[in-house]
Amino acid sequence: QVQLVESGGGLVHTGDSLRLSCDASGGTFRSYTMAWFRRAPGKEREFVATIRPSRHSYYSDAVKGRFAISRDNAKSALYLEMNNLNAEDTAVYFCAAGARVITSNSASMSAYDYWGQGTQVTVSS
Repeated sequence: QVQLVESGGGLVHTGDSLRLSCDASGGTFRSYTMAWFRRAPGKEREFVATIRPSRHSYYSDAVKGRFAISRDNAKSALYLEMNNLNAEDTAVYFCAAGARVITSNSASMSAYDYWGQGTQVTVSS
């Protein structure tokens, strides 16, 4: 059983940057594909970014070029560096871990076995 705890959310202004963290415990972190999803007010949860054990990463079109996902296997930690934030980035951000993620399903919630409780990011204009 893997436990995931997100942190780093908060209230920022348009154009600001923010770094989210996700601390993992209870599993073999380095073997999991890790991902960030988010749920904006009134919307369904959506894919943001994923990083494989090989460190190959993939982003949604909405954040490509502004966000960067990374992982530190020694610390069992996942990060999301978010730059040039705008109001559309306001959401609860969730960390997820999957043991059987493949390229074709890496953006699908169903591919991930474990989820954190989320951290709120609010971007004010």
